Amino acid sequence: MALFSKSKKDAITCFDVDKLPVHIGIIMDGNGRWAKKRGLPRKAGHSAGAKTFRKITRYCSDIGIKYLTVYAFSTENWKRPQDEVNSLMKLFKSYLEEALEDFKDDSIVVKFIGDKSPFNEDLRNLMIENEESSKDRDGMVLNIAMNYGSRDEIVRAVKNICNDVKNGTKSIDSIDEQMVSSYLYTSGQPDPDLIIRPSGEYRISNFLLWQSAYTEFVIMNKLWPDFEESDLDEALITYSNRNRRYGGV
Repeated sequence: MALFSKSKKDAITCFDVDKLPVHIGIIMDGNGRWAKKRGLPRKAGHSAGAKTFRKITRYCSDIGIKYLTVYAFSTENWKRPQDEVNSLMKLFKSYLEEALEDFKDDSIVVKFIGDKSPFNEDLRNLMIENEESSKDRDGMVLNIAMNYGSRDEIVRAVKNICNDVKNGTKSIDSIDEQMVSSYLYTSGQPDPDLIIRPSGEYRISNFLLWQSAYTEFVIMNKLWPDFEESDLDEALITYSNRNRRYGGV
């Protein structure tokens, strides 16, 4: 079945709903460069990127995507200038407060993946409140990766498996790919079918390394704040034309 969508420029695109990815990951890249091109402070780019995030999240939900994972703040992003990190924390707080109101009438289930402990108490409580208020919804699952790094996630999983083996609740012989997956932040969710990276960078940037073993990647030469629904449509069309062989013929 074909689904048609219309961009703000009234360009009509079409993709096959039956070939939609179940799980999409997005590396939301290019906020700083977007601001620099306009002579604006980097925080202006992050604010513009947050608006794009809300728009694309709702669009994914509307067209039937089941899982969406967005890379919001990595474990490496703490290395950025302190004033930029402070601005991001203020933006996150503002967004999470708005999300409680914005998404209350949506069916979107909100989850946060990553280590919450470095964030201040207000942010941690807002994350918990967003998760609790949305947990009984039946729509798209939105994973927001905050203080997330895939290597850190895998190390955490290995430590937890080792502890369970040490405690006798797991045996070494029972360790397999399925078990490792069950110890990751995305436990119980399907691996991403498609990862989109705007901004034209050809890097995975420590995002869902384990989960993306057979993921299709689409790199797009558009900075995240400029990303439109029609750009997502383009990525979906590209994905639907791929032949996913999973190592077979």
